[in-house]
Amino acid sequence: MAVEIRFTAASIARVRFALSPLGETVLALRILLGTGGHAVHQPWVRRARPLPADDPELPLLRALIAGPMPSFLFPVPQERLPSMAAELDVLRATEETFFRQEYGAVLGVPVEDTPDPATVLPRLAEALHRCHELLIAPHWGRMRAVLEADVGRRALTLVDGGVQALFDELHRDIAWDDGQLVVHGRRTPHAVCTVDTAGHGLVLLPSVFNWPNVGVDKSPIAAASIRYPAVGVGLLWEQPAPVLSGLAPVLGHTRTALLAALAEPLSTATLADRLGVTPSAVSQHLGALRGAGLVSTRRKGRTALHLRTERAAHLFDTPSP
Repeated sequence: MAVEIRFTAASIARVRFALSPLGETVLALRILLGTGGHAVHQPWVRRARPLPADDPELPLLRALIAGPMPSFLFPVPQERLPSMAAELDVLRATEETFFRQEYGAVLGVPVEDTPDPATVLPRLAEALHRCHELLIAPHWGRMRAVLEADVGRRALTLVDGGVQALFDELHRDIAWDDGQLVVHGRRTPHAVCTVDTAGHGLVLLPSVFNWPNVGVDKSPIAAASIRYPAVGVGLLWEQPAPVLSGLAPVLGHTRTALLAALAEPLSTATLADRLGVTPSAVSQHLGALRGAGLVSTRRKGRTALHLRTERAAHLFDTPSP
């Protein structure tokens, strides 16, 4: 189904970007349960930790995400990078009428027969928290780096070419047409669903697990939203090069990954995000690598930047940067 998103002057001014750990959790779960996904995600599927078969909420989650999914599982983030806890709080606070409408439409249940949201929503939130810890948290540092890099790229396009240039490059199924955004459906291209931003704006969410598709919230209660495939997802699950596999048993996986990342100068915080470990753990590993002459550290203002040394570069059989 094609979706037309209509703008006012006020809503165009409210186009913004955000990341959503909750949205990625739901989409990852959908892939793992075999109801979606693409071959690019198969390396992740093979390495993903198994879901507990006895999780009491898994049957309901499976039913909710097997086909068209309810909008209440994808609350629009109020900030650029919300925490999972903050998004789950929004989920728990879903308005009752909206919950009943979405739940009933997805599961084919009359609105008057839908369960009490005050009972169901907290259980769903806890189940999604458990899924997040299993499926997303171990990879969130690398995922966040890919998603934020995508946002940075889109922001430059917006600065250089304006709103039309931004939408023109966002995805092949998205077109800006005289003040209206059209997202073309593939199955029923002649059917049209209209979404009015009504001055609330549009939130653009780069996604790892929605790749390579575009997802549109067809029943927003405030800002409209589009999930689009982030650039770089194909590299996210790449296996390490043979040299990294050879070094890891000697140096350890984390220190090997640190050295691989330090082909360019990076801060402790950036390294922690990319590797999905704590800054204090990064600092400890960097200290050991400095002691071995494999990493050098220089301060730039208040930030310490780290770079692998010539000796470390030889381990990777690459020229020193």
